[in-house]
Amino acid sequence: MKILLTEHAYVEISRCIDEDPTDPLLINENLFTEIKEENIRLFKRERGVNVYPFLLEQKNENIFQLKADYYVGIDWLIKDKKFIQVEPKINTKITATFEAISNAPESDEQQTEPKQWAPNKLPDVEYVEVDYLKMLLDIMSAGLPKQYTDNLVSIDWYSSQIPITQKEDHLTPFIVVQFLQLLKIIVQKGLKKTYYKVRKNVTNKVKGKILVGAHIKKNVFKNYLTQTYCEYQAFGQNNIENRFLKKVLTFAESYIENNILCFAGNMNAVKNLINYCRPAFEHIDNDIDGDHIKQVRYNPFFKEYKEAINTGRHILKRFAYNITQTSSECKTTPPFWIDMPRLFELYFYMHILNANSADKNHIHYQFSTHGNSLDLLISKPGYQMVIDIKYKLHYLHGQVHQDIRQVAGYARLKKVRRQLDLEDDQNIDCLIIYPDIKASASFDYSLSQLQNKMRLNPVAAYYKVYKLGFSLPTI
Repeated sequence: MKILLTEHAYVEISRCIDEDPTDPLLINENLFTEIKEENIRLFKRERGVNVYPFLLEQKNENIFQLKADYYVGIDWLIKDKKFIQVEPKINTKITATFEAISNAPESDEQQTEPKQWAPNKLPDVEYVEVDYLKMLLDIMSAGLPKQYTDNLVSIDWYSSQIPITQKEDHLTPFIVVQFLQLLKIIVQKGLKKTYYKVRKNVTNKVKGKILVGAHIKKNVFKNYLTQTYCEYQAFGQNNIENRFLKKVLTFAESYIENNILCFAGNMNAVKNLINYCRPAFEHIDNDIDGDHIKQVRYNPFFKEYKEAINTGRHILKRFAYNITQTSSECKTTPPFWIDMPRLFELYFYMHILNANSADKNHIHYQFSTHGNSLDLLISKPGYQMVIDIKYKLHYLHGQVHQDIRQVAGYARLKKVRRQLDLEDDQNIDCLIIYPDIKASASFDYSLSQLQNKMRLNPVAAYYKVYKLGFSLPTI
């Protein structure tokens, strides 16, 4: 049974005496004893601190509290028996909740993270869901270095699969888009040519070696006396790797056609990817035994092949190597988590790069010094600033003093000042970017426009610290 959460909310699960309760937040005696805080999966370790996708806290002997954070996904709470799902939602209910704390006093030095809240205590207004798939598509198509996108999704392929419906399947679209992007890179470089084995009938000659058993069965018994069934080597693109990739591409196309709603608003981008890749595989066969792909030796020059083939294996496994399964309503998924703060960070970085193509060398992503990593550092003369990208709705109606102290500290690093070529005591502009579903999606993020707009949104309690809402695509 599923426990459903949205980002930044909490629920309480309670022990009950019923053997099979209908309320997902009530758990019978036997299962309740299996809930343990130490069983929560570690999402990542960042700066020496363990980061978990959600938190579990025991309030008393009969109640556990589940708290969702800034990660969306699905995982077992009690292995093979009960799972938790966190949906990717930023909504007007949360916005309304933040309005209640919009007038925090400037001297409140203890104000840090916004509190978690229970969904049943939120105002009764409409949900708006973040279109995370569009964000991923835009990020991947921007051609960002691969190391920036490596840790966006954490998937445990070896854990027990979790039963879900097609509507709840947030992972397969990610994998399919990732595969298509890898395929696009491969096509751009050109398909790999290698020697590969061919088995076929040849007429009035022998090529390579005769496969005696198959020759007798296919030709001798049928009185095809001019045919000889041979095995020989050929050189070209119709090798095992390319045949496997074409087979996965066929599955990906079928999945997209049967699940259009999963790609709502992104179909043009997805179709463009498919139309770009399909012609390169027009003369490639897609008949291949899955065991043959295990024998492949990867060439460092074609490094994308290894990841594309591994991703392709997972796609075929999800559909049980049966293309009719791409339209099934009932599915299973491995536990996975999506790092929404990082997705938001890269999405803004992509926008500012696209709007300032002539100044890319002045935009430094993850500028590192003395164990600190700045999200963005702008070094263009006249526009110098430190930008911290926070996936926190709290900035809609307030601020987090700890974040502001952090970005101000970045601005005082000597390496940062040297990068900006500052020798005097000039203060550096500090800007905090936060998500705002009401912000204009058509805003021009050129450095001049960015600077002008941020001047209109100063953080009143601080000098040269500004905040700016950044629009997210929604469904």
